Amino acid sequence: MTRNHIEVWQGRVLPSGPERIRFGTVLRGSLLPILVWTAVACFVYFVFNPLVATVLAGLFTLSFIVGFALRRRAKHSVRCSVYGALGGVLERSMAGF
Repeated sequence: MTRNHIEVWQGRVLPSGPERIRFGTVLRGSLLPILVWTAVACFVYFVFNPLVATVLAGLFTLSFIVGFALRRRAKHSVRCSVYGALGGVLERSMAGF
């Protein structure tokens, strides 16, 4: 921990414990990847073939399911697993851009 973190903690700026995060907050934080992948899916759907867009959606869903299962295996709550899997898929998918 840095000195700044310790001073902030002692100043009671940070919450005393875990805070519940709403699903809208997760989506708002991931707005850019969601917009990029929506644009890619629409482009692929109209230019190539609806089947290609379905395969893309299937890969996204498969990645989400694997991320969810790995988090549940690590004893995370269901809510944490859903939020983490969604955020993880969107974060890792943007690494190529």
